[in-house]
Amino acid sequence: MAEPKIGRLVVVGIGLIGGSLALALKAAGACREVIGVARRARTCEQAVELGIADRAVTDLGEILPQLEPGDVVFVAVPTLAVESVFADLQRGLPAGVTVTDGASVKGSVVAAAEKVWGRVPEFLVPGHPIAGSEQSGVTAARDDLYIAHRIILTPLADTAAEHLARVEAMWRAVGGEVLNMPVDEHDEVLAATSHLPHVIAYGLVDTLAHDAENENIFRYAAGGFRDFTRIASSDPVMWRDIMLANREAILKAIDLYTANLASLRAAVAAGDSEHLMGVFTRAKAARDHFTKMLARKAYTDSMQAQEVTFIAQPGGTVTGKLRVPGDKSMSHRSIMLGSLAEGVTEVEGFLEGEDALATLQAFRDMGVVIEGPVGGRVTIYGVGLHGLQAPPGPLYLGNSGTSMRLLAGLLAGQAFDVTLTGDESLSKRPMNRVADPLREMGAAIETGPEGRPPLVIKGGRKLHGIDYRLPMASAQVKSCVLLAGLYADGATSTTEPAPTRDHTERMLTGFGYEVQRDGARATLRGGGKLAAGRIDVPADISSATFFMVAAAITPGSDVLLEHVGINPTRDGVINILRLMGADLELQNRREVGGEPVADIRVRHAPLKGIRIPEKQVPLAIDEFPALFVAAACAEGETVLTGAEELRVKESDRIQAMADGLKVLGVDAEPTPDGIVIQGAGQGTAFGGGSVDSLGDHRIAMAFAVASLRADATIRIQNCANVATSFPNFAELATRAGMHLQLA
Repeated sequence: MAEPKIGRLVVVGIGLIGGSLALALKAAGACREVIGVARRARTCEQAVELGIADRAVTDLGEILPQLEPGDVVFVAVPTLAVESVFADLQRGLPAGVTVTDGASVKGSVVAAAEKVWGRVPEFLVPGHPIAGSEQSGVTAARDDLYIAHRIILTPLADTAAEHLARVEAMWRAVGGEVLNMPVDEHDEVLAATSHLPHVIAYGLVDTLAHDAENENIFRYAAGGFRDFTRIASSDPVMWRDIMLANREAILKAIDLYTANLASLRAAVAAGDSEHLMGVFTRAKAARDHFTKMLARKAYTDSMQAQEVTFIAQPGGTVTGKLRVPGDKSMSHRSIMLGSLAEGVTEVEGFLEGEDALATLQAFRDMGVVIEGPVGGRVTIYGVGLHGLQAPPGPLYLGNSGTSMRLLAGLLAGQAFDVTLTGDESLSKRPMNRVADPLREMGAAIETGPEGRPPLVIKGGRKLHGIDYRLPMASAQVKSCVLLAGLYADGATSTTEPAPTRDHTERMLTGFGYEVQRDGARATLRGGGKLAAGRIDVPADISSATFFMVAAAITPGSDVLLEHVGINPTRDGVINILRLMGADLELQNRREVGGEPVADIRVRHAPLKGIRIPEKQVPLAIDEFPALFVAAACAEGETVLTGAEELRVKESDRIQAMADGLKVLGVDAEPTPDGIVIQGAGQGTAFGGGSVDSLGDHRIAMAFAVASLRADATIRIQNCANVATSFPNFAELATRAGMHLQLA
């Protein structure tokens, strides 16, 4: 029997919500006794007969003297009845007992508490389980109602920590996901996401019920109608109380919906295809990514990203023809420039990973109509350089540093204010490297502490061109400045200390915007236009690298990677592997949309350790985690220098890889700007063990590749972010011959 999480549970109102909590706690062995309180004696009898309560009474006052510290009173009555229950509690609740509730409106609960006690007492933890059914009453209770459902708690400043902890433990014991949220925000969010849908469902069914043809309407109603209007079968008394208790927030939601519905009606009447497509694509994306939308809210600080662990069994080979996902850098830029172009841009090969989707969603939030992605195909209805609209709230960019840094440049010249936010990892990454040159151009940008996100960009600032010498080799910084230059008076130039990827310059030219290039210097003038066109995104060489290294280090391997971008600012991995002795051949070389492309064939060959030329470092900056694995399999010592940039990626990739390699038995010593790795040569290169990817997608995939030359299982933790760049990595790796499982 599990250790009880609470003492007694007193359920005031033994219906679906209260009864289900009682059943679930009893099933989990998480309380000592359940006592029910109901207005009707028959309900009390049913609660006991059904095993919901151990005993039940009609008078709450009869139970109160029996309660002890550690017991919990759960108030599960209609919203407007909460005050009378609080009045009963006020007359005899013993010290140390916790009170919580399940009402859908928290403002009214807080108001009721203040009226009864004169304040919100420290033992009250207002709460709201986001679960239910159109069924109601004691007979509807079930013990699995709360499994994997969110439980929102709205503690106040005076709520005691011990009472909050008790309620949190109670809900977790029944399978709920506990979140905290301010009272006002809860009521606004629920007005939009729960209360408004009920208003619409009740109103729609009532409207159709008055229709002369209602019999046929209901007889032939399709599944969508039935599913949506199911909630109109909910308890009318409960929903009447909710509407009255949360009146202001619900009215605000109804007014917003009414205005949007009127706009949609006008579009239908006018045959406005683009407006309709905009509404429908935005709605589909919002529904598909509803959880991510919720993650923008401050109350979800306690939410954890989905935990994914790679279990990489030793051995295997890599063979066959493979097509890895589209280039991430180009996917980002295709959305950005396509949105700012005049006309319709068709994109093929778009990477449907989390990072690129974050960019796509940001432009949808700024009013751009975007169809897809479907099978890598995206259609963008450009709004022109000055057609973006202020987003409804902060732009949430997940884990994508590229999105944040490039968007900072594009948004510095807009007429509206905007805030750029991201997840925990992105919020630790340096942003002054883009904010500083943008400020030189006249932009108003605020950052968080130490130059970290969020970025707050003030609109309406007049930008002027600058001649900027980059202090570090960074394609993101270069691109940010050039994109801001689209909105600046005069010429904007960047000069980089070493070559970096030039996708921005190439794609701007492809959209008809003149960019002058002279060695390390790129220049453009503001005030031009972008013309829509067609973009074919090649496979991402960074993603291809994992299979290039896998084939190079594993005897018997022979892999052909198709349609890979080999931009000369990105081909460092090819050059480095060849210097190490890899059997690597470029076949079917061609140019697609201004970008060089080839099929890359790699067969196993013995590798040797090298001193990596520093001029190759910027050309392979994202590929080094996989190259470190190759170095561990090479004969002799590999030395990397001049790679400080690796310390400010999604993680400190130098330290993270060194730590993981040491766990697996590799002699790897990090240095301030690189690493020294002693390779094992032929035979086993890695032992087994558990390594932490630190949520860095490239580190996770690199250690998965290491399993090909390991003698025991490698467990790789925190791999969920692999979806940012390579959502089907595990599937493709398994098909190619690796022994990789997800846990």
